[in-house]
Amino acid sequence: MLRRDFLRRSARTLGSAWLTRTAVARAALLDPEPLSKKFSAQDEVTLGHTGIRTNRLAMGTGTVGFGGRSNQTKLGTSPLTRLLLDGYHDNGLRFFDSADSYGSHPYVAAALKQLPRDKVTVLTKTDTRNAAGVRADLDRFRKELGVDYIDVVLIHCVMEGDWTTRYRGVMDVLSEAKQRGVIRAHGVSCHSLPALQAAAASPWVDIDLVRLNPIGSHMDADPDTVIRVIKQMRAQGKGIVGMKILGQGDLRERPAEAIRYALGTGVLDAFTIGAESQAEQNNLIQRIAAA
Repeated sequence: MLRRDFLRRSARTLGSAWLTRTAVARAALLDPEPLSKKFSAQDEVTLGHTGIRTNRLAMGTGTVGFGGRSNQTKLGTSPLTRLLLDGYHDNGLRFFDSADSYGSHPYVAAALKQLPRDKVTVLTKTDTRNAAGVRADLDRFRKELGVDYIDVVLIHCVMEGDWTTRYRGVMDVLSEAKQRGVIRAHGVSCHSLPALQAAAASPWVDIDLVRLNPIGSHMDADPDTVIRVIKQMRAQGKGIVGMKILGQGDLRERPAEAIRYALGTGVLDAFTIGAESQAEQNNLIQRIAAA
């Protein structure tokens, strides 16, 4: 067989397998397996072996977030801050998911000023890829957030399979920061299968932010492959926070099914979803309780 023909047939085979898995996942959405227990957005969870105790649903601030803006920050300071405060006071949500690239630090800070610091888990992310820059980021982030320490800092949007070597300087700065109490845990937000596999193999990773939904939308690989890697992480005591639960909007009209899937996998300690209104946030909370 000519190499060109072999590659074409292999591509068709792989494409067919992907489509089959996707079709099965979509069918599972329509006829989900019953969950073995009840869940709530307010459930207290522990992020791996970090000792960080928080709640199951993190309030995301980065829907379509890049360049210092997101759908949440476009709401304005008062609406977004009110959304965070209402989530805390009315629904017991105390896990705030932010990032430098979302531009959400000042909005989170406005909410934190009105809350007991030790009752809120603050997660943020840095896009900087050099040691000096990350050291400066940590100082700036704490000023922007109005805090003395940050619970979780992740290296954001990592795609390289060799990131644990390439960004060793960044990792060392974050390790030092954890030793000094500037942060409580460090980790990575993965955006490729090689990066995810490297995170699973690295003892440095305390917490991984991983993309997971039943149709494989905006994920590192198909759901079965990603879940196998997550299970390796969990076996090592890493904390797992899910993202892209609604497939970056592809499942926004079917949140109940997507949330049911996320809960049913049993591999996530928590997950983050960004609501853009109080009604949407309440709906997410209700969907989790009804799963």
